[in-house]
Amino acid sequence: MALKNLLALVVLLGVVGVSFGGDLYEGYYRYNNCPQMEDIVRDVTYHYIYKDPTLAAALLRMHFHDCFVRGCDGSVLIKSPNNDAERDAVPNLSLRGYEVVDTVKSVLESECPGVVSCADILALVARDAVLAIKGPWWPVPLGRRDGRVSNISEVNLPSPFANVTTLKKNFADKGLNSKDLVVLSGAHTIGVSSCGLISSRIYNFTGKGDSDPAMDKNYVEELKKRCPPTDVTTSVDMDPTSAHKFDSHYFNTVYQKKGLFISDSTLLNDIDTNFYIQMQAVLNLNTFNSDFSKSMVKLGYVEILTGDQGEIRNFCDRVN
Repeated sequence: MALKNLLALVVLLGVVGVSFGGDLYEGYYRYNNCPQMEDIVRDVTYHYIYKDPTLAAALLRMHFHDCFVRGCDGSVLIKSPNNDAERDAVPNLSLRGYEVVDTVKSVLESECPGVVSCADILALVARDAVLAIKGPWWPVPLGRRDGRVSNISEVNLPSPFANVTTLKKNFADKGLNSKDLVVLSGAHTIGVSSCGLISSRIYNFTGKGDSDPAMDKNYVEELKKRCPPTDVTTSVDMDPTSAHKFDSHYFNTVYQKKGLFISDSTLLNDIDTNFYIQMQAVLNLNTFNSDFSKSMVKLGYVEILTGDQGEIRNFCDRVN
């Protein structure tokens, strides 16, 4: 009898959707006038990723940047005629993939106008983009509303030049802990940066023509071959030898002192983040995918708008 009850509960949860706390829950749009929403998001996202797999890293980064400023409210998507919105801030000038979100929104507006938020679209697109390159799946509870405010002055994202103490505070301010910090840093297993962001680390770290001693000397020489002193545009893999595969190799890279940014290398300077790196790189515990999934769910709840807050935008790049 107990087994029957358990099976019935499993079926019920599958039917009504699973709540993760707050006002968000899986399957939200199945019962809110857009049952095909998640299928549409997946199909459009896969179409774009098939043509350009590098968009996976870009879309994941966009979701992260959105959530760290005013929460996961889609405010990073808003354009400003005065170039004073979030997307105009220096750290966001290299964001790309807006066309994926815009296409999804356009299709959804045709199918179920005025129902699906851009914030939910971005959260799902990020997940499905990672899935499309054979990365981990994570549940995306839905029901976010869109923010109406997007200010360049409020963009204060975790910096690639920050030390671990600063990074831990950045994350704690958003309700994320040290494990979330190191796990979400693992997103650097995919994607690229530019020579401009690492030039000082390899050529003039203290102003005396030296390199950062926290970086492997042989790796510094490799980077110098790719990045001449005046080069600010050439791309550099964030996870050398594994930049196109979503895996735990990033932690091997950091452990070997080949983290591209100071924000990567500094994770070795904290007992908690260092321990996690060693678990993945030395002990090969293979928990990264499941840990990443859990931290992404937490990220998706940062300062969300629900209920009567915010709005459902008609176009993701502008308020109604």
